Amino acid sequence: MSLEQLFAQLPDPQTHTFPDYSLPKGDPVVPIAVTREELTTVLELYETFQAVDPTGLDANPFLEAATTYMQQSFGIPRYRPDEQLQDDIAALLNDFSDDLGGERMGVVDATPDHHRTLYFFLVSCRGYHSAPHIRFAPDEAAVETLYELYQRVTDQDVYLKHPSSILD
Repeated sequence: MSLEQLFAQLPDPQTHTFPDYSLPKGDPVVPIAVTREELTTVLELYETFQAVDPTGLDANPFLEAATTYMQQSFGIPRYRPDEQLQDDIAALLNDFSDDLGGERMGVVDATPDHHRTLYFFLVSCRGYHSAPHIRFAPDEAAVETLYELYQRVTDQDVYLKHPSSILD
């Protein structure tokens, strides 16, 4: 499947809402099956994603010169709008890797935060890919793997990980 077809399947960010995970007395999780190979593929996509400069400094020498001047003159740091998302993706990959342990395949507990992170990772990949001033040509198979993980979370029912009784 091409990247354009895959990205077209994503819900529109302007109208998309996440399900309400507010369940009483416990931690909501969505258990999904993940293989070590899938996790490695998504990690490689993350590394490619992380190397992208969404401000376009790499592709625009004038913007880079202006940003460097602002940084040196006024002490304004370079703005990276995706830094929090990168941290969230790294945390997701670490959580999934910890849940897998050393196994080649297993069940990982995707949280509501993981669900949002997977969605925003996909939407950001679409945005980077379609932006003319950003050079981002991810591997189609890697994006498809990421989309499959997102679909598993979306299609699965929510369970309570550490349920507590009403007596607690």
